[in-house]
Amino acid sequence: MTSRERMAEAMAKGEPDRPPFMCQLSLGHYFLNTELDEIEIWHDSDTFAEALVTLQRRYGFDGILVNLPGRDSAWRDQVEKIESGPGTGRTIRWKDGTSTVVPPDDNPHVVSAAGEARIVPVELVDPEELFYVEPHDLSGVTYPYSWGIAGGRAEPGGPGFFPPWHLNTLRRVRSLAGPDVSVHAEIFSPFTQLMELLGYTEGLVSLLLDQGKCLAILERLAEEAACLGGMYAGEDIDAVLISSAFVGAGFIPIDHYRTFEMPFVKRIVQGIRAASPDLPVYLHTCGSIGDRLDLMEATGVDGIDTLDPPPLGTVELAEALRILGKLLFIKGNVDPVHTVLNGTPELVREAARERLRLAAPGGAYILSTACSVPPEAPRENILAMGEALSDFTRTRM
Repeated sequence: MTSRERMAEAMAKGEPDRPPFMCQLSLGHYFLNTELDEIEIWHDSDTFAEALVTLQRRYGFDGILVNLPGRDSAWRDQVEKIESGPGTGRTIRWKDGTSTVVPPDDNPHVVSAAGEARIVPVELVDPEELFYVEPHDLSGVTYPYSWGIAGGRAEPGGPGFFPPWHLNTLRRVRSLAGPDVSVHAEIFSPFTQLMELLGYTEGLVSLLLDQGKCLAILERLAEEAACLGGMYAGEDIDAVLISSAFVGAGFIPIDHYRTFEMPFVKRIVQGIRAASPDLPVYLHTCGSIGDRLDLMEATGVDGIDTLDPPPLGTVELAEALRILGKLLFIKGNVDPVHTVLNGTPELVREAARERLRLAAPGGAYILSTACSVPPEAPRENILAMGEALSDFTRTRM
């Protein structure tokens, strides 16, 4: 089987020739582990695509998650100057007065001319003015929304809301990776968009004090997220990941999960299904999700990503398999912090072998770290996961 065929078989809950291997890498890991400049990786579609494919090949992954949108190729025209700071990376000063701080090992962040993060008080938000909030746009989060640096207001809804370059990275990755690699697109859940718009502290408080307003915002954001899912479904891709990191038990209780997460993820899944009934959709949530695996399944997704084990989260893989059976494919459960970042290659191999022993029978398992591979994770530890997979495959032949 090709990597693409193998991933497709696993996501269809079938039995591939071997379990697929695919980790999501943090942006900082790309910055530290390629020869490419971090400013270019974050701001340039072609450079990010090159970084994605470079590390996919180095680590032997069967798939690639494209977790940044396409970029306006004219972004360099808006740069006033680039400054270096002691130990803090570099800062881009834009002609419109905003700045982007670019650390050498973490996501860049945009600040206003006054040096403040761009968040919006809930009382100022009109749900009718919202379409989609892209936290990783070059401008950061803006309201009313505009794309790119010094971009004009993005007013229309539907596909016209998204700029013409939005799909460029996805298309470039497919071109560079070729036809035999599984390529996945990412959509941020309405809940994540809400938190990025309001700020996480204000956002969580607003769930308690202004539930009606939050629900109206989430409903509006779900419409455009479903539209984006339909756009992705028209591309040469193999799956869509809905990223909803902060809805585990460490952030919101289970009744809030039912109210503020489930209906809106369902809406996105329905939008993707309408455009492409057979395109796999899976859900990424970090941390403590052991108490809500059944609710995640009830959103209609085909798979669940991360499954953080203790102490990082609350998912024991054997218990997750008991709850989910083969209702969904599952991806992850290797601890990215205690095992992959701080462990040895042998510890990583042991952890990967145990996950394969538990989950590989039956086929609907993708070997992966639970959450993103940390920036400083040693290369040899990631390669050790692939070595464990090779050993597992040989013993079963």
